[in-house]
Amino acid sequence: MAHYNTLRPEDAEALKQFVGPGCFYAGDSVKEDFSHDEMPIYGKHRPEAVLQPVSTEEVAAVMRYCAAHTIPVTVRGAGTGLVGGCVPLCGGIVLSMEKMNRILSYDLNNLVVYTQPGVRLCDLAADALAHGLMYPPDPGEKTATVGGNVSTNAGGMRAVKYGVTRDYVLAMTVVLPSGEILKLGKTVCKTSSGYSLLHLMIGSEGTLGIITELTLKMIPKPLRDVSLILPFENIARAIASVPAIKLANLDPQSIEFMERDIVDSSAAFTGTPVFPTAVNGKEAGAYILVTLVGDSEAELSDKMDRLGAVAETAGAYDTLVVWTDNLKKDVWAARSAFLTVIEAETRLLDEMDVVVPVDKIAPFLVYTHEEAGRQGVRVRSFGHAGDGNLHIYCCSNDLEEDEFKRRVRRLMDACYAKCAEFEGQVSGEHSIGHAKKRYLRESAGETAYALMGAIKRVFDPEGILNPGKVCHEMEEGERC
Repeated sequence: MAHYNTLRPEDAEALKQFVGPGCFYAGDSVKEDFSHDEMPIYGKHRPEAVLQPVSTEEVAAVMRYCAAHTIPVTVRGAGTGLVGGCVPLCGGIVLSMEKMNRILSYDLNNLVVYTQPGVRLCDLAADALAHGLMYPPDPGEKTATVGGNVSTNAGGMRAVKYGVTRDYVLAMTVVLPSGEILKLGKTVCKTSSGYSLLHLMIGSEGTLGIITELTLKMIPKPLRDVSLILPFENIARAIASVPAIKLANLDPQSIEFMERDIVDSSAAFTGTPVFPTAVNGKEAGAYILVTLVGDSEAELSDKMDRLGAVAETAGAYDTLVVWTDNLKKDVWAARSAFLTVIEAETRLLDEMDVVVPVDKIAPFLVYTHEEAGRQGVRVRSFGHAGDGNLHIYCCSNDLEEDEFKRRVRRLMDACYAKCAEFEGQVSGEHSIGHAKKRYLRESAGETAYALMGAIKRVFDPEGILNPGKVCHEMEEGERC
């Protein structure tokens, strides 16, 4: 392992030449935002410089220089991550991809789009719809970049029907830590051609290479859709309905769950109370939100009737149809605002992004709430009921930060152990970064974790790319 070098004035001057005017910042001109992601409790580390390339060739030139001078490089998209993945732990430079933000072209014959990694998810989704297409991955943070989504293999609300980001990446251009440019994959939908380096790069969180261009698969835009709200007495009854919904041959586009307290907070925050709190004289304690798609109103009506029968059997208070575009927009805006609401109401915040088998969602949530009570930490939860991915936020406005971290550590130790007992995974879509490395190691086991580290060393023998993340262990003597 190398000892990382600090950025000397001559290094800064050399690196500045590789990017265009106004695309290099060093020292006091580096904005504080570049020192953290959206979960600042995982630390703030200011980089020595920030570069904003606009092409693959610029990225390659920067990496060749940094490799030759052992300067650490951390790649950053929109900075919306929640595990410290884009935090420059070792200083060095941040390579911000925000100016590589062009949708390059569409190939309608093959249903693909060619794009740079800095395009925001919301912009790609809107542009695709204008072409009569849909980009199925739908993570909650719409201002994230597609490059960041690919780097974390983001999932989202439509994963239950369409799969996750990995399922829509056909090819990419990557710059390796050495500066070599590598093209992975082709514009084809199947391959049995050796080890899949493409899929190894997806979800690697910027530790193996830097994505500079993507070929993404699209699908035709669904002709019609409808959302439905199913209110239940409590979260256990709500989650118990999910297997039956999935078995009813409805092929739902999304199945979300949420507890009452976050719905109330969202209504107060947005000023739009779209989820009913009392239905047929009964107080709702939890909700399932389902989206169905079809080719005609008749098909949707049939699916809604069958969903209503399933919901009634499962104990739902009602099946509330969200027909109009404006109401659909309000309902999904409320769902998308949940994290923003929690952030606005909370001084200290940490999170778990576990994924468990669907039939283990309710017992896992019960266990988490009980353990949180024992530790004196408030938890708030919502997530993707259709695929078992839970977003559980640990919150406090009263504790000192050190005490909060101690309590949350005990809570997470217990919850991740329970997750392993339930045959779950540490992260469903937020990834590992540096915040969840210990839990990944415990979950994967020493052999698998060592193999991950060996792969990292093959791609990045000097450990300069996003050091200290996922499976990269810092050794004594390394500047970090």
